[in-house]
Amino acid sequence: MELRQLRVFMEVAKHKSMTKAAESLHISQPALSKSIKALEEELGMILMIRTNKNSEVTDAGNIVLEYALKMNTLLDEMNTTLNDLTSLNRGQINMGLPPIIGSLFFPRVMAKFHRAYPNVELNLAEYGGARVVKSVEEGEVELGVAVMPIDNREFHVYPIVEEKMKLLVYKEHRYASREQVNLKDLKEEEFIFYHEEFALYKIMKDHFIAAGFTPKILFKSSQWDLMSEMVAANLGVTILPESICNRASNPDIKIINLEQEIIWKLAVITKKDRYISNACRMFIDFILKEPL
Repeated sequence: MELRQLRVFMEVAKHKSMTKAAESLHISQPALSKSIKALEEELGMILMIRTNKNSEVTDAGNIVLEYALKMNTLLDEMNTTLNDLTSLNRGQINMGLPPIIGSLFFPRVMAKFHRAYPNVELNLAEYGGARVVKSVEEGEVELGVAVMPIDNREFHVYPIVEEKMKLLVYKEHRYASREQVNLKDLKEEEFIFYHEEFALYKIMKDHFIAAGFTPKILFKSSQWDLMSEMVAANLGVTILPESICNRASNPDIKIINLEQEIIWKLAVITKKDRYISNACRMFIDFILKEPL
């Protein structure tokens, strides 16, 4: 068994497609199929069910995939450790970052970090907050920015942002003249909400359930500017962090305080008991010292 075969297998499992995996790896599809078949023959098990449309991993394939991911993470850690021995100011940082958070806080911080450490490469994977946590846990990325609460038994947690959540309504909405609104008053409203992969989805849904109802979700989006523009078009209401509300400059939107104090807390996280590169440590220290 070769590591190259396992990496090919992981790529097919990721894309669920021989064609897309071959394109990603820049190899021919016959060569890719040959590698998978050789791995299956060596292990004596079928790892993938191939159809005209996609490739699905079998139960045996899921076990191989789990160990392949662990081995790949260990190899990455080995290379990172060796790189740290040669230069403190060189390296690579793989970071998971939710799109909403990235557009708000990080362009300026990343620009300053790049000027301070021009030889450190920043690789960003844009996922929802819940997916970021999973990616850090599985070793796909070295650090991530996620919405708290975070299990500090599994992760090192470095808080960086704390903001209030606010309600956005159309300028002629029945609540537009109010200074604040109770969540219970929103029972009959239609919401423009976040996708399930975003941590805010569960956080806000739990608050609504605590207030005695399940929100009526009309649209879901991962883009705060689209969500606010939908409110401006009188398609529904939404609840967003204060810094996002402050960027919603459309005059057709009214921003209202919530009676319940719902706090949006962000943190940088890394996995406990996992090697963290010097470049990653430098970046965490930089963020904690640099106001967002």
